[in-house]
Parts: sequence; structure tokens; C-alpha cells
Amino acid sequence: MILPVVAYGDPVLKKVGKEIAKDYPKLDELLANMYETMYNAFGVGLAAPQIGLDIRLFLVDTSPFAEDDVLSEEEQAFLKDFKQTFINAKILEETGDEWAFNEGCLSIPDVREDVFRKPTITIEFYDENFEKHTRTYDGLVARVIQHEYDHIEGVLFTDKLSSLKKRLIKSKLSNISKGKINVDYRMRFPSQKKKR
Repeated sequence: MILPVVAYGDPVLKKVGKEIAKDYPKLDELLANMYETMYNAFGVGLAAPQIGLDIRLFLVDTSPFAEDDVLSEEEQAFLKDFKQTFINAKILEETGDEWAFNEGCLSIPDVREDVFRKPTITIEFYDENFEKHTRTYDGLVARVIQHEYDHIEGVLFTDKLSSLKKRLIKSKLSNISKGKINVDYRMRFPSQKKKR
């Protein structure tokens, strides 16, 4: 089932997610719905807060990036096959020199800005079968994971912009929260007047 993506301005996007247990109700169904929602919106990642749940869960599928000719064949191959569910994730380390990449977010449609992040991360998480992993990722995969991880920490990519950039996109963000935007996937807007 395709779920509505929560738009910028909804308080759930600012909450730090709670850990979940192995017996979380209908977890398999939730994951299936989240993947379907992400693919429907042509996203490469989706976090539970973006569908209104303040839990530590996100998923990543970087296959759309595999088409990028700028990347090495090795990187393209890795991105093409990278699909992972992250439950109760904890980033243990971020290393290297920060680099900029133009990021967007399904909760903030039509806003893209350069965000600086470290290139390599080590992260501990449980997969969909509740098996624990500790993995190190770098490059674009690390970047997508960091972006989604921020969501379960109550952080949006716009929070990482300079105060000047924030001022420049302020009215755009306000319009998004009011639903004054055209999107081709289902969304839920916090400031839209409830229809009687």
C-alpha cells in the first residue's frame, strides 16, 4: 500500500525516533508499504518519520544512482545492487573530509541544496530479520544513509544549510507545509486546512 509522505513542517519530522523490538506490530507489512511508497515517489531512501512514525527505521535503495556516468564502473555496480533495511541504527563513526552533494528529500519536494557530509561512515543496525550488523560505507551510499539516519534523529537536510540559504528557501518551505505544491505522489501536509 502506498502511504502518504509527510511534508515539511509536520512535528513528527523533528522527533528523535524510538527503538523498536523484534515483535513490532506488522513490521513486514510496514516495510513492504515503505518500499512501495519509496519506489512510487522515485526515492532512494525513506525513513519512518516521513510516513508519520517516530521510530528508528529507514530503508535505502541506491539503484537509481547506478545510471550516473560520472561514477566508476565499480561504484555503479555497487549502487545498482545496494538495497538495505536499517532498524535501530546507530552511526558509530563518520570520517574523512566533508564533501558537498546536491540533496533533496521526498518530504521537501522541489527543494535541492548542497549539503556537506563526511564520506565514510560506520553504522550498527538490525536488518528486516532482526540480525545485527556493523558495516562501513563510503561515497554515495554513505551519503544516502546519513540523510535517512538524520530523519530518525529529527534532523532534515535543510537544517544543515547556512542561515542565508535557509532565508532564501523560507517561502518555498512554507508553501510546502501548506500544500501549495504540485507533487506526483501522495503527501500529507501539516498546515492544510481540514476540510469538513
